[in-house]
Amino acid sequence: MPPAPKTPREQSPWERRIETALWNSRFLVMLAVVPSLLGSLMLFIVGTLDILTVVGDVLRYYLIDSSQDIHDTLVPDIIIAVDVYLIAIVLLIFGLGIYRLFVSRIDQAEVRYPKHPFNVGSLDQLKDKIARVVILAVIIEFFRAVVDIRFTTPLEAIYLALSVLALAAALYFMSLGHKDE
Repeated sequence: MPPAPKTPREQSPWERRIETALWNSRFLVMLAVVPSLLGSLMLFIVGTLDILTVVGDVLRYYLIDSSQDIHDTLVPDIIIAVDVYLIAIVLLIFGLGIYRLFVSRIDQAEVRYPKHPFNVGSLDQLKDKIARVVILAVIIEFFRAVVDIRFTTPLEAIYLALSVLALAAALYFMSLGHKDE
């Protein structure tokens, strides 16, 4: 069993200053937290503007001028916006998770929403939550690429089917590891 920590009276002034400086060095993570939150905000704005652009294009197509076909770009544009939102969520979870782990717990989140994704208890739990969102972003990116595929041989269609099957299996196995959450 490790010895109990010294009280401030038991420490020398030099030791107390060093330990205070070491403890306060945890605030260095704010250099990652603040830009992550700003990046997340920017991506949420970009994703929202992308969706609003799609809405404008659809309204223009159906209400004003249907000369420029939107059907080829509609789904890829929405998929790109969803991808941008997922990356924004990754940055948000990262920033708030790092803050919670190294600086301070977020009391409002813990009292009202104890199971919220921002309430991480360890770096492994933070990595796991980020990895799940990143995997979703990769799947979205895969489907964006699939939308543009034009098959030239039946073998290409089989490859696509196998890829979709592999993604479905990966999602299934991922969900098995997180049934308790």
